[in-house]
Amino acid sequence: MPTDDIVVLEDVKKQFGEEKVLKGISMVCRKGETTVVIGGSGAGKTTLLRLIVALEKPTSGRILIDGEDITKMKERQLNEIRKKFGVVYQYAALLDSNTVLENVAFPLVEHTKLKSKEIKEKVVEKLRLLGLDANVIDKFPAELSGGMRKRVGLARALMLEPPILVYDEPTSGLDPLTSRVVDDMITEMRDRFNITSIVISHDIASCFRVAHQAILLIRGEVVARGTPDELANGDNEVARNFFRQSGVSSKPIPASTST
Repeated sequence: MPTDDIVVLEDVKKQFGEEKVLKGISMVCRKGETTVVIGGSGAGKTTLLRLIVALEKPTSGRILIDGEDITKMKERQLNEIRKKFGVVYQYAALLDSNTVLENVAFPLVEHTKLKSKEIKEKVVEKLRLLGLDANVIDKFPAELSGGMRKRVGLARALMLEPPILVYDEPTSGLDPLTSRVVDDMITEMRDRFNITSIVISHDIASCFRVAHQAILLIRGEVVARGTPDELANGDNEVARNFFRQSGVSSKPIPASTST
């Protein structure tokens, strides 16, 4: 496997009972790049995400993370693999009854033996890196804007400094301006920390702004892959129609480079 290939799926299938959710997925994500998996509801995107981050096992096929086949691993080994991933969930998935500090500190509390003072310092440092003032640590998620919640969710995902960030529908439910901020954030994290990004999305505009590679998933199958421009304007009629029906111009304004 080429050393730049950090996530590799080979003919991965997933079946729940009689239902075939993923029907032979093969894909490669390269270090330092952003891969966007796009598709409508029922395409199998969430199942694919759970397989990649080792929360589910495939029915068949191989999944290699940094060169290691995780499909035959025991739970203890899988726990080590999971530390390679930070996951930014849809709507940030923050615990409403916990403060920002408690939410962001969670991975450090679970996986390290750091003292509470050290944990607090690391949380404040990570929030500042993401443009949030230290005084937010005592706030609750309900007191934050949508964009701030996304940043807090991202801070939590970054706490163990994983080489791979997975974003689950990161712009879902956000207005266009906040969506642009989230796209900028994805690009900034990739560039600043040389992180590999995998974005699960149905947001075509976001795909154009952040993706090196776009993978179109329909009913559990990869029907097209390439740059967003290649999918929107290439020979694959299914991909062209999917992009055209989104109503997004094939050349939207790129994400800003400001931090």
